[in-house]
Amino acid sequence: MIEIMDTTLRDGEQTSGVSFAAHEKLSIAQMLVNELGVDRLEIASARVSDGEFEGVRKVSEWGKRSNNLHKLEVLGFVDGGASLHWIEKAGCRVINLLAKGSYKHVAEQLRRSPEQHFEDIRKEVSLARQMEIDVNLYLETWSNGMIDSPDYVFRMIDTLKDLPIRRFMIPDTLGFLNPLNTYEYCKQIVERYPDLQFDFHAHNDYDLAVANVFSAVRAGIKGIHTTVNGLGERAGNAPLSSVLAVIKDQLHERTNLKEEKINKVSRLVESFSGIRVAPNRPIVGESVFTQCAGVHADGDKKNGLYYNDLLPERFGRVREYALGKTSGKSNISKNLEALGIDMDDETMRKVTERIIELGDKKEMVTQEDLPYIISDLLNQEAMTDQKIKILNYSLSLAQGLRPVATLKIEIDGEAYEQSASGDGQYDAFMRALRMIYTDLGRPFPMLTNYSVSIPPGGRTDAFVQTIISWNFAGIDFKTRGLDGDQTEAAIKATIKMLNRIESGS
Repeated sequence: MIEIMDTTLRDGEQTSGVSFAAHEKLSIAQMLVNELGVDRLEIASARVSDGEFEGVRKVSEWGKRSNNLHKLEVLGFVDGGASLHWIEKAGCRVINLLAKGSYKHVAEQLRRSPEQHFEDIRKEVSLARQMEIDVNLYLETWSNGMIDSPDYVFRMIDTLKDLPIRRFMIPDTLGFLNPLNTYEYCKQIVERYPDLQFDFHAHNDYDLAVANVFSAVRAGIKGIHTTVNGLGERAGNAPLSSVLAVIKDQLHERTNLKEEKINKVSRLVESFSGIRVAPNRPIVGESVFTQCAGVHADGDKKNGLYYNDLLPERFGRVREYALGKTSGKSNISKNLEALGIDMDDETMRKVTERIIELGDKKEMVTQEDLPYIISDLLNQEAMTDQKIKILNYSLSLAQGLRPVATLKIEIDGEAYEQSASGDGQYDAFMRALRMIYTDLGRPFPMLTNYSVSIPPGGRTDAFVQTIISWNFAGIDFKTRGLDGDQTEAAIKATIKMLNRIESGS
């Protein structure tokens, strides 16, 4: 069993521009432990700020109520007990004590001899035990030590191994290890100290963090440090999602993680951190379960020939088939099948040609856009069974005045009209729409995100895609609108949303 210690709330918060509020730390901690099943959390660094103290206090209060306090850890320093007292006051019971794992850093940064540093650590550990605080020991810059001064590393562990230290944590602090020397150094440590518990902490400066985790586990390391979405200083840390998949699929080892929850956790951290997940990031990227080439979609239809073990359903995702210039009939067929649309060969040929044409113009075509493209080609309405339809609307914009929208909408055959002003034309439209729903006593979803993509060149006749994220009855979903005008594209996306809720899908 491989133990996972996630440090999103400590090391991940060292990402440039990232600072979690106290309630955000609590939400992330609860989801990581309760839903994903992470074994331990490093939630903060001691003595950083009043805000950090408040965050630790909130998380530790929850940990105590939920019997998870032993899973919460705080980075502390060899500072004569100052960190220990900060941690105790904040309500935590585990310190991850930061010591120097490299002779150069002891001699040149601390200006102490190894013996003096070891004695300082011994005093800190002794005080922690008096305060009934458990100790894990970071050998900071351990990778430097193994390269430049392995004798110092071994002398350090020999000196401290009989102290009440639960885990020795060996970090590649500067992120320069590779899979070969990671395996070599970890193997030396594990074989020399078979009775000690070791954690490996990888950084991603050479984009080798996950590969180095692979080598560490293969060498016998039983504890791995991660962050959600690979957050962390400089190039970040080993991303939790990739580590989870590699440990299970490549090393055939077990963890306590519930992989179907990883995407939900990723989205929460993305929202709170403000750091967008790259579309091609393994496991959690928006595009990683999207097939683009038509030949791949064809193979998927023929007994899943282009599947691998990373099935999207494992991670709470679904497989999608991109629509663009590399699409073939199979890609389009898969998307039409999902929409419940059947087409003859001639119509399919026309749709394929149109999608390739849009792809050549670098326009994004999505599954939800297909009805509009088909409608445009066949001169018919995209959807004929809508229970909710816009009969008419007027948007006005005048200098010095708030935009105004007048809306007439049909719901189950009845027409309703309302006017409202707003901060923009779409905002005014939404206010008028919300007023109608309020008057009817109907629930209305919350808009959680709004994005627009416009093909390069800014042509007025080019499609504008508006993607709107919604939350309704606790369920998150997206709708898309395709039009030459951004506001009209947003309105189309909104009508899709209303009909999706109406149909209960």
